[in-house]
Amino acid sequence: MKRRQGEGSERIKITEKDLHPHLKARMQQRGVTLHEIERTLNEGWEATDAKLGTLGKVMVFPYHAEWEGKFHEEKEVTVYYKLWANKSCCSRSKQDMAKDLEVKGSED
Repeated sequence: MKRRQGEGSERIKITEKDLHPHLKARMQQRGVTLHEIERTLNEGWEATDAKLGTLGKVMVFPYHAEWEGKFHEEKEVTVYYKLWANKSCCSRSKQDMAKDLEVKGSED
């Protein structure tokens, strides 16, 4: 996971090498892409359900497809991660399907 300059602030750049095999398997199972993880980390709002010592970001993406037998217009991607000496480690991602989510901005 690297930080790159872009549009006035540093942005996180994720590569395949940054992802643990377990996380890759969960991403594939849940239909979450590398691009969605990167966008969620850079543009998402704070996940309020992150456990102590873990940070989280949430973002809603258009989906317009069927998942587990039901059609969904949107999907919510949540990425949980930890920071060690200014380095990030993505520990988990999840996807929730939603139809009429209220999209909230960051409180900052």
